[in-house]
Amino acid sequence: MMLFWMALSALGGMSVTGPLGIAVAVWLLAGRTWRLSLSWCLLFGIGMLLVVATKVAWYGWGIGIPEWKFAGLSGHAMRACAVYPVVFYLMFLKARPTVRHAAMGAGTLLAVLVSVSRLPVQAHSLSEVVLGGAVGLAVAAAFVMVARSERPVIVGRVLVALCVPLVLVMPFTKQVPAEQWVRQVAMHLSGKEPAKRTWKLAPEHKQVHKAALAI
Repeated sequence: MMLFWMALSALGGMSVTGPLGIAVAVWLLAGRTWRLSLSWCLLFGIGMLLVVATKVAWYGWGIGIPEWKFAGLSGHAMRACAVYPVVFYLMFLKARPTVRHAAMGAGTLLAVLVSVSRLPVQAHSLSEVVLGGAVGLAVAAAFVMVARSERPVIVGRVLVALCVPLVLVMPFTKQVPAEQWVRQVAMHLSGKEPAKRTWKLAPEHKQVHKAALAI
């Protein structure tokens, strides 16, 4: 069962969701929807900035909510909840409304499962996952609201061609050490050793692969 959760967790990694986010922007640019592409980049960038800011605040100055076991937004949850609903929505943009809504629902379900996977792999607390996922879903919802007024000219199959290889291949590539980068930035800015959690995420006897602990 742990392998299942770790496989799901890998789908939220920077090496997967980062290229997927770029694929969305490229697809929108290719469809000459410049405003929509810019909107996506801004919204996704804001979500990423919030993740980094909360983690830097914790590592650098210990700013968090110990009562909630909160030490920063889950990057996996934020990115998954931002990217997957949008990818599924765009892939079925030309389909009937019922099909398009079902596709977006499937993308949202996948995103939620990826977010939940961060709990059994002991990477985040419940509050970090819920708040990270909420930010990601807000990004996706805001983008869809903007997208309703646009008419991309490229059919969804193009986005499928861009995304499928990423989803199949990237989880098996070397993980991007994003968490380490954020920690180093926090240490540089604060001039202190990084703060450490004073709470446990799961029973000590469980062992989890270190790759699952990435941002």
